[in-house]
Amino acid sequence: MGNCSGVASGHSQPDHSNATHSGLPPHQRNNGISVLPPDSNPSRPPPPPKPALSSVVGRVLGRPMEDVRSTYIFGRELGRGQFGVTYLVTHKVTKEQFACKSIAARKLINRDDLEDICREVQIMHHLTGHRNIVELKGAYEDRHSVNLIMELCAGGELFDRIIAKGHYSERAAAYLCRQIVTVVHDCHTMGVIHRDLKPENFLFLCKEESSPLKATDFGLSVFFKPGDAFKDLVGSAYYVAPEVLRRSYGPEVDIWSAGVILYILLCGVPPFWAENEQDIFNSILRGHIDFASDPWPSISSSAKDLIKKMLQANPKERFSAVEVLNHPWMREDGDASDKPLDIAVLSRMKQFQAMNKLKKVALKVIAENLSQEEIIGLKEMFKSMDTDNSGTITYDELKAGLHKLGSKLSESEIRQLMEAADVDGNGAIDYIEFISATMHMNRMEREDHLYKAFEYFDKDKSGYITKEELESALRKYNMGDEKTLKEIIAEVDSDNDGKINYDEFVAMMRKGNPDFVNRRR
Repeated sequence: MGNCSGVASGHSQPDHSNATHSGLPPHQRNNGISVLPPDSNPSRPPPPPKPALSSVVGRVLGRPMEDVRSTYIFGRELGRGQFGVTYLVTHKVTKEQFACKSIAARKLINRDDLEDICREVQIMHHLTGHRNIVELKGAYEDRHSVNLIMELCAGGELFDRIIAKGHYSERAAAYLCRQIVTVVHDCHTMGVIHRDLKPENFLFLCKEESSPLKATDFGLSVFFKPGDAFKDLVGSAYYVAPEVLRRSYGPEVDIWSAGVILYILLCGVPPFWAENEQDIFNSILRGHIDFASDPWPSISSSAKDLIKKMLQANPKERFSAVEVLNHPWMREDGDASDKPLDIAVLSRMKQFQAMNKLKKVALKVIAENLSQEEIIGLKEMFKSMDTDNSGTITYDELKAGLHKLGSKLSESEIRQLMEAADVDGNGAIDYIEFISATMHMNRMEREDHLYKAFEYFDKDKSGYITKEELESALRKYNMGDEKTLKEIIAEVDSDNDGKINYDEFVAMMRKGNPDFVNRRR
């Protein structure tokens, strides 16, 4: 779930708020037939008044409900995750601005979901006061949502600051990495594993040069005791440690993710890269780190030594946060050079950042264009597969249901679909999980959805997305600057004609996406 950053959590999922009314059974819908008003039957007593909000105890936080909007004015959207939308909010009395992560109650359907939100609130309270961790100011629950009020990080994302700065050196990378590993150290000494460290989850508190870097989004974090082993497959593909893929891990996963971020800070691309999620995982499990390509020959051996120790495949041999902070390259007076890094590093980093953002804008367009009819169809599919009417679909029901629908998926593909859709990992798919997963398959595979997204950018219907059209579409996402646009076009425009045609757009959409591993929440 994202906070302030460009969709951070994990990956951007469509909001299904338009699904609720369309899913009503026919006898509960008003289809233009006059319906008797409730008081037309004199023998029926009027409905009891709704209890005041403050007397109702919320099912998530377990305390009296409060209306967050009586204290805060909601402004523009700052970010969007699978479960929550983050807004800019202003305190009505003090006029101070904050970020509010608003989590829709209707998306919290089972006990795991409720426990995850409670744990996020507990962990943020538990870590309060640390310089490099975003501060939770308060948590509110009403009938529609849980709202987390947090300090506003107005200084932007980690990569954006680096790119805007222009001059960038090993010493600057060490300074940033020191703050990231300080967060890891703070979390681990307080008995917390973050589990989703990535550049999007680090924001600067303010625009000033001296601004602290703040870790955000503790939606996948978990409390731990020494010796605990976890098996949930969570995180984001590029940053996930090999032991997470093997389903047995501890706090060392955060050091691995920090090591991946450091590698990107020094060369602009992730160490484990591929066209799709499965190949990224295979690359992580192989563990080969490229120090031969540019700019690595010109980077200090001390920096490479530290990365090797942070990306050590065996978690028992991996450096701890204290060991990283004490490494000669990492220390404030250490041997990280102030000589500017190759300018290509910055443009690569920008490309890596911008491509993720462009795809997210396109996915949002696709999600918003899904019709109510499609959701009704998916609901009927769910009902036809749920043969025992239990409200959940087992692997056997899924297999039989897909077979009935004429699907040619193999056993392993069905198993993969099952695992991807089974967000809470309980071995069955409930209704919301099914809709989320099948909507995702629908929107990415179906030609008309991709074409709708393409048309969103191609305003003049010329069959091409021009630089001007791209700029206009991306400006509202704060990424329409000249350099970003040039880099996006250079990356996607395979025939080098200066614009993006439909085939190039589809190829970009189907290329590996780093954000598909939030299996829980």
